[in-house]
Amino acid sequence: MYKKIGAVVLSASLVLSGLSLGTADAAKPNSTSKNGNKKVENVIFMIPDGFSANYASNYRTYKGEEAVWDSHLKGMFSTYSANSDITDSAAAGTAMSTGEKTNNGVIGQDPEGNELETILEASQEEGKASGLVATSTITHATPASFTAHVDSRNNETEIARQMIANEVDVILGGGKNNFLPDSEGGNQQELNLIDEAEEQGYEFVETRDQLLDNKRIAVNKGEKLLGLFADDALAPEFHRAETEEPSLAEMTESAIDILEEDKDGFFLVVEGSQIDWAGHANDAAWAMSDVAAFEKAVEEAIDFAEKDGKTLVVVGGDHDTGGMTTGSNGSMNLNADLLTNVTATGDYMAAQLNEDRSNVSEVLETHTGFELTEEEVQAIQQAENAPLAINKVVSDRANVGWTSTNHTGADIPVYAYGPQSHKFAGFHDNTDLPKIMAEAMKLKER
Repeated sequence: MYKKIGAVVLSASLVLSGLSLGTADAAKPNSTSKNGNKKVENVIFMIPDGFSANYASNYRTYKGEEAVWDSHLKGMFSTYSANSDITDSAAAGTAMSTGEKTNNGVIGQDPEGNELETILEASQEEGKASGLVATSTITHATPASFTAHVDSRNNETEIARQMIANEVDVILGGGKNNFLPDSEGGNQQELNLIDEAEEQGYEFVETRDQLLDNKRIAVNKGEKLLGLFADDALAPEFHRAETEEPSLAEMTESAIDILEEDKDGFFLVVEGSQIDWAGHANDAAWAMSDVAAFEKAVEEAIDFAEKDGKTLVVVGGDHDTGGMTTGSNGSMNLNADLLTNVTATGDYMAAQLNEDRSNVSEVLETHTGFELTEEEVQAIQQAENAPLAINKVVSDRANVGWTSTNHTGADIPVYAYGPQSHKFAGFHDNTDLPKIMAEAMKLKER
């Protein structure tokens, strides 16, 4: 099945050389890639789910300065799936892990149901360590696409079983219920996958302190780490401090600390899952907050890559969510910096409203610092969907617009740092990304 990736390595190289002919910088190592065409031993593939160029623009205003990835922009890529102009996360994840298009909803299989080997699995075949990190359930569509093969992304119990069976060395995220039997309140019919994992050499942790206090796992000796920090998804970044859950940056750092011990290298996937969920909710403040958390994780990856010299860091969202715009209501100003005052998601604020919603002003002023107009108060009080109405008020104040509550077909920026990062220059399809990474790691064709 890795033939699906490996067989296209040569063609990917040819395509890349063709793209580089028109761009002088693309034909030579980028200044951020000091090791040029040196073989890549480690890849850290960082996926901000739902993130697009307009998220990047608004985040720059929100932060007040460039993001860590801005100086590493290399190109753009398209995201359509095999059966739709607009992809979902399953088809996008499969394209980004196998180099092949599939239908929306499908994980690790082609449209005919044939299994496709993923770049993570191919890396394991080469003796490399592997890791998955996410703020969703770890069995959610994007992380699942790198290690599972099912015809429906909703079959998270089977994805969990395959994830443990495939012996991914480090697994960190939410979704503990998908690993436990129904007799213990979980979603598995009978299997206790946590027990099975421990029998296979995994150490199991379920709190931030346990993760940070965990002794170094010796992956060369077959030791592995399973961290499941919530029954379902982790809390949004706004509310993570109220829990015992680690940050995305802490999970990323822990994963790297363990995986770097493998002398053959490693392949690590890190997903900022909830940027997408914020986009679906049109919640600009939640989106920016989770982008900020993702940036801290990217900083961990790049810091390691700078010291290591043999690590390629690739950052690319799987699709755009919500059709976020930079500016709304005809304004010529970007005010996303106002979102730094917001301390809760729209869902959280809506849950604080009393039955007649007479406390709208108090709730929003507490969590946003905004003094609402009478029109804004009435809009929230009369809305059928209170969270969406709250999010519209907040977005309007920040001059952030939205065109959808679903995914869009927007092209996505790709950023890269490290050896061979220049090969991402130009316009690509999402299926090209794993091909470039496979070539950079010199993974063997099978």
